[in-house]
Amino acid sequence: MGTVGARTDEIAGERRRLINVAYRLLGSVTEAEDAVQDAYARWYGLSRSRQEEILSPGAWLTTVTSRICLDLLGSARARRERYVGAWLPEPLPDRTEWDHAGGVDATGPADPADQIVLDESVAMAFLVVLESMTPAERVAFVLHDVFRYPFAEVAGVLGRTPAACKQLAATARRRVSVARAPVPATGRADVVRHVKEAWETKDIAALVGLLDPAAVMTADGGGMVGTVLRPVEGGARIAQYMVAIADKAPGLELLERSVNGVPGLVAQRAGVVMTVAAFDVSDGRVTRIWAVRNPDKLRPWARED
Repeated sequence: MGTVGARTDEIAGERRRLINVAYRLLGSVTEAEDAVQDAYARWYGLSRSRQEEILSPGAWLTTVTSRICLDLLGSARARRERYVGAWLPEPLPDRTEWDHAGGVDATGPADPADQIVLDESVAMAFLVVLESMTPAERVAFVLHDVFRYPFAEVAGVLGRTPAACKQLAATARRRVSVARAPVPATGRADVVRHVKEAWETKDIAALVGLLDPAAVMTADGGGMVGTVLRPVEGGARIAQYMVAIADKAPGLELLERSVNGVPGLVAQRAGVVMTVAAFDVSDGRVTRIWAVRNPDKLRPWARED
């Protein structure tokens, strides 16, 4: 009984790591949770004798979760062709900001978003690059480069040779290498704060000065709320669009918040989060803005006070 109980605890303890793997593979908290739940269901669907034959339940669960994610990534492209407007990953709040709001109970985090480790591998800019990869490239890169699984194990997930998986990860790595080095948090926070102030005062000139001339803003409303369906290109056009939003949305309150581990902005009205914006910054100017407005993707933010 003691051995069975210890193994049950061990298996339950894998959930946090599996959620972290699945979110980086899928860019969706909801889909990551579903993938992990599916993996656990398959584990508990095994006979007791089959479970005892598996020397490392954690490795088994990782393989199954990754294969589920691989299948989802394969079908995601078709689903996103039907998606209204641009598709962006789900933004994540900083867990520490929500502890006071009931996000953690006596048994641990109550929400899967609370279990995701916020580091550079979940920054919005990084997740967007991951979206440009093929499903196999993404799985090989995330498992090996982010979570340090050996290529022999990655091969078991992808059904390819370790050499082929190594090549997939190398191709994915080249995609990531084109991204600029991350701006220190303090410098990024200063730029985001200035954007917030200029936006609140509807100062187009100040906004233009804070935006790179070649900046791009992408918004995700999922067809559920009004937003631009195509990226807005150019600092001047983005500044004008931001001020137009402020004019059309009286009572909108802007809050400085951590978004996927880096400084961002949250727009709320009457206490309801309407938009979560992530930023990419280079040389003191904003180069990219990702504005998530799809209510389904803002559920982890619903506890905002």
